[in-house]
Amino acid sequence: MDTLRIGLVSVSDRASSGVYQDKGLPALEAWLASALTTPFQIETRLIPDEQSIIEQTLCELVDEMSCHLVLTTGGTGPARRDVTPDATLAVADREMPGFGEQMRQISLNFVPTAILSRQVGVIRKQALILNLPGQPKSIKETLEGLKDEDGAVKVPGIFASVPYCVQLLDGPYVETDPQVVASFRPKSARRETLS
Repeated sequence: MDTLRIGLVSVSDRASSGVYQDKGLPALEAWLASALTTPFQIETRLIPDEQSIIEQTLCELVDEMSCHLVLTTGGTGPARRDVTPDATLAVADREMPGFGEQMRQISLNFVPTAILSRQVGVIRKQALILNLPGQPKSIKETLEGLKDEDGAVKVPGIFASVPYCVQLLDGPYVETDPQVVASFRPKSARRETLS
C-alpha cells in the first residue's frame, strides 16, 4: 500500500534565519503523531516569507516528493510579508474554499481578529495543500475543532475532512484516532477495519 506522505512547511523570516526557534514544525509533527493511526512519512521545510521560495517549496513537495498532503504554518495574515496564501494560490490547480472558511470559523471562537487570516486550502495535482495558523495552540484547535466539556465536537476541525479528500485524490486510505479527531467519510467510501 502507498504510504501517506506529508509535507510540513514553516514559513518564518526570523525562525528560518535562526533568530528564534521554530515552533510550527514540532507542533505539527506532534499533532500528526497523536492523530494518525495510518503509517506516514514526513518531509519538513523551514523557509523565509518569500513568495518565490514558498512556491518553489510547495511545488517540490508535491511534484518531486509526491506528498499527498502539505501543511504550511505561518505567513497568513494581512502584513506585507505574509505571502503564504498568495504563493499557495499561485501553484494551485483548484481552490478548496471550505477549508479557509472553517479555519476562520474555529478561530473566531477565540479571537475577533480571526477574520484577518487569509488561510486557504488548494489542490495541486495529487495533493491537498492547507495553510494553517502559526501558533501551536491555534494549529491544534484548527485541526481538531472545538469540543465541549464532555468531549463532544461543537465545531468540527478541518482534519475531519482531510482523509476523505486524500482518498478522492487517489491517495492512500487514511485513518485517525477518533479521540483526537474523528475522520468523516460517506459509508460508501469506508473500508472495513480488521480487528
